[in-house]
Amino acid sequence: MNDLIRQFTHKIASQLRQISDVTMSEEEGEIALKKRKLIIHAGTPKTGTTSVQAYLSKKQRKLRGRGILYPHNLEASDNPGAPTHQWFEKNLVSTHVENFIANVSNVVSQIKTDTHTVILSSEGIYNYWWDFPEASKDLLRELAKLFDVKLWVWFRDPVSFVESYYKQCIRNPQVTSNPCYGKDLSLNEMLDIPWFVQHLDYQGFVTQTRMIFGQNSVSAYEYKGDIVKQVSTLLGLATAHDNPTPRQNISLNDATIALLRTINHYDVKAKDKELLMPLIKDINNIMDRYTSQCVTDEIAKQRVLSLVKSVTFCSIDP
Repeated sequence: MNDLIRQFTHKIASQLRQISDVTMSEEEGEIALKKRKLIIHAGTPKTGTTSVQAYLSKKQRKLRGRGILYPHNLEASDNPGAPTHQWFEKNLVSTHVENFIANVSNVVSQIKTDTHTVILSSEGIYNYWWDFPEASKDLLRELAKLFDVKLWVWFRDPVSFVESYYKQCIRNPQVTSNPCYGKDLSLNEMLDIPWFVQHLDYQGFVTQTRMIFGQNSVSAYEYKGDIVKQVSTLLGLATAHDNPTPRQNISLNDATIALLRTINHYDVKAKDKELLMPLIKDINNIMDRYTSQCVTDEIAKQRVLSLVKSVTFCSIDP
């Protein structure tokens, strides 16, 4: 594994050397270069990650003109045109170094001499963080030698976060290795499951990523609804005429949740559940007139507040 990690460092450093002044000591494995900034947007569930990715994808040309790269995926990937970078966590969960090398190499191949910043965005980075083997975290440490890594993460109010994430778990197809996806469970039942509860360890994620990338390399922000405006402000792209970004995903009401739980009870196959989702969305739109979107009772609320490990948020100056 160490040989593969060294191969990763050498290959990416060699590519970077072709577009900037890079010196590398093979003996010490140290890299000295004017590092380009690599922003890793670790989108936490239900904080507008899809909207951010759609915005960055739409603005790719404008970003390019400002020296910022939001890269395309490898053409060999399942969905090369997708604006997400799900390969990042998928390669790390399994420590698939060869694929990680190929994907990072593809990103570097899109860097031009005037590129000073690269942005990667994926919700799964936070979802799967606790599943990353130590060897994968070693890969991230090497990445931090090659780039000036800045990790951005947004956290919601814990009660609204848990409610939204619960709905997403109910909505997802079943996965054998996941105790929450596609299950017929209430919110209070899901709060008994360690895998679900670990997503409330905001501070743990920040602490661990700072140990890898550096104390000043990780910024936690408060999710306030329009994350696209916050991202555009951080990138220096916001204007006074910007309109609020429309939501990319709808919220499910309690009637739709009850329907989905009934469907989940029958262990429906993923492809069949996907066929049902357009119908369920139509039902959700109609039932919005008659029912509530809230599924959190007072007991669940108090449990969430006792379980969350909060962080101190950074400010976003306009």
